[in-house]
This record gives sequence, C-alpha cells and structure tokens, in this order.
Amino acid sequence: QVQLVESGGALVHPGGSLRLSCAASGFSLDSYIIGWFRRAPGKEREGVSCISSRGGSTYYADSVKGRFTISRDNAKNTVYLQMNDLKPEDTAVYYCAAHIPSGYGLPTKAEMYEYWGQGTQVTVSS
Repeated sequence: QVQLVESGGALVHPGGSLRLSCAASGFSLDSYIIGWFRRAPGKEREGVSCISSRGGSTYYADSVKGRFTISRDNAKNTVYLQMNDLKPEDTAVYYCAAHIPSGYGLPTKAEMYEYWGQGTQVTVSS
C-alpha cells in the first residue's frame, strides 16, 4: 500500500522553527519528485517547495524563499521541510506529495502529483 505520512507540525511562536517530515511506506521515494503544499483556512492550496528525485534541484515559493529548506534522505525514505523564521501567515495544513518524473522539470502545480499524505497542522501564533 502506497502511503505518505507527514509529521512535525505543531504550534510555534512567530520567529520559531519547525522541521516537517514526509515518510513513505509501500514504495521507495528515491524515484519521485516530492513536493510540499499547504492550505490555509479560506485559501487556495499553495505550492511551497519541491525537490528532484536525487535532491539536485529544488524550488521554493517566493513567500518562503530564504526561510524554508527542503531536503531528502533517500536511505531513510524521507523528505524534510525545515521551516525557520515562521510567520503567522505560514499557518496552514502542510501536505507532502509524490510525482513520477516526466522529464519536464519540477512541477509546482498540485494536480501534477500522484500521491498525497494526510497533512500536518502548523500553527504560528503568539
């Protein structure tokens, strides 16, 4: 059974940090591009970051550039999202998703991803 499981979400103060994890079971992540998305209450789902299958290429949304870092440990079948200097506007449910590479670079649109996790809540509040 193919499954992605996110963890690491929490309540944190503005300026704080969190590291989200996306662990795969039932398949090996090392053949997939992995993306992180988020959905804030009342807003559209937003692409946050993605990473190529071997980690050589990454993408960040402008809203998180310089604060978030995506990485992967294929030996652990896990992808991470390190989030620093968190802001209240980062509050959202964060999802990871897997995409089978098609040779067209890093997809930033959610509809390009085949597998999804259930999400983890990140709340940034004082």
